[in-house]
Amino acid sequence: MQIYILILSLFFSTGFDCSKPGKIQDVEKIQNNSMSKDSSTNVCVEFDELNTKVRDGEISKKDAIEQIKILIPKIKKYFFDNGGKEYTYKEWVFPLKGYGPSAIGGKNGSGYNASGYDYFDGNKHGGHPAHDIFINDRNQDDIDDYTGEPVDVLSMSSGVVVALEKEWSPDSDLKGGKYIWIYDTYSESLFYYAHNRKVVVNVGDIVKPGDKIAEVGRTGLNAYKKRSPTHLHFSLMPVKDGVVKPENPYEDLINARVIR
Repeated sequence: MQIYILILSLFFSTGFDCSKPGKIQDVEKIQNNSMSKDSSTNVCVEFDELNTKVRDGEISKKDAIEQIKILIPKIKKYFFDNGGKEYTYKEWVFPLKGYGPSAIGGKNGSGYNASGYDYFDGNKHGGHPAHDIFINDRNQDDIDDYTGEPVDVLSMSSGVVVALEKEWSPDSDLKGGKYIWIYDTYSESLFYYAHNRKVVVNVGDIVKPGDKIAEVGRTGLNAYKKRSPTHLHFSLMPVKDGVVKPENPYEDLINARVIR
């Protein structure tokens, strides 16, 4: 019935000639391509929903791993089917516009500590498998003291936005606040950007190195507190056989291209 209605619509709007062969097949092809794209986008939505279940402790580690095994190949296919292009490590971009490696907290990357961390522990995880990248914001208003503007968070790699959170309030115990997860097919890893003031991408978006994905903020249980300087919480987590494990991205950050 849907195809029939679509055919009639084309007939009256474009002067459809029923005597010419191939027209019906063309309509069916257009409709099938549309359904295929919608179905592919749903793969990213499925991962977002799974990530939320993991975050909130609503799924076992075993079940989550099995679902990730199924979803990752489909996400890869979605990326390439929709024009995604891979970029090598040499083409990666430092994740804060206007900033470089000197903004990374700790001494020589000492702020990274993966001990006690397990992705599948969700919001109750331990450790700090990340680098905090600080901005100039003495009065903690999310605005750069020198430019008078918010600081853009840039995608370090290419990839697909597979999970995010755009809403957060100070009474929430969510550690990451407004966060983004991006899956990069080249490194087969998840990139995590947390504590944002504003997220500007959506689940299913395809990004490349240097694309703006958010603005630095202070959202999240601990990041919101006065004792915490304004920063981006940045993690890199390779995915293998459904298992998500952190990897120290310090050298990648040091070698990344800086965008001023």
